[in-house]
Amino acid sequence: MREVPVFEAKNKLSALLDEVEAGAEIAITRRGRRVARLVPPESQRTGETARRAAAEIRKLAHEMKNGPKSWAEWKKFRDEGRR
Repeated sequence: MREVPVFEAKNKLSALLDEVEAGAEIAITRRGRRVARLVPPESQRTGETARRAAAEIRKLAHEMKNGPKSWAEWKKFRDEGRR
């Protein structure tokens, strides 16, 4: 995440918003300490986008012959790298 001092953010707000619109996240700092973040709005993520992503994951799993998993198997995958 790119950091921008308040003074620069005030002078270049339009350009910063263009970056955020393209997907970047920008931290605004005051005296070297983060005080705010510019992030894209969450409204860009729609339910349809999530449904398409889930369908792609299911399709890939099917192609890999990676059948349905039980909750115990999912928990094992989730917890593998946590130690």
